[in-house]
Amino acid sequence: MEATIQTAPAADPQWQEQLDRLRGIASYVPETQMWHARLGALDLAGVQLLQTLFDGARVHGTEVALTPVPVPAYWDAPAFTRGPDVTALLEMQANRGRSLGQLPLA
Repeated sequence: MEATIQTAPAADPQWQEQLDRLRGIASYVPETQMWHARLGALDLAGVQLLQTLFDGARVHGTEVALTPVPVPAYWDAPAFTRGPDVTALLEMQANRGRSLGQLPLA
């Protein structure tokens, strides 16, 4: 899964606190002005990452979105099990240009 985080406007001390919270778990993409974090599985590290994101949302008002994404080739961390439902969802998310109901070509 990929977490996308939009920071909330804040005064300088709160802004810095917000950035400090995100820097340890996410990377910043200047083109989109968004933070991104990958979550491979709901193991201890995954739960801690989610807790940090949700704490940031509660304290600072950041917006957090979770999106299923295919595992990149370079990923060497844990990954969610690819059951049939998860596989179908990931394939659908990876091909958003397809019309609703249109099946991928096999």
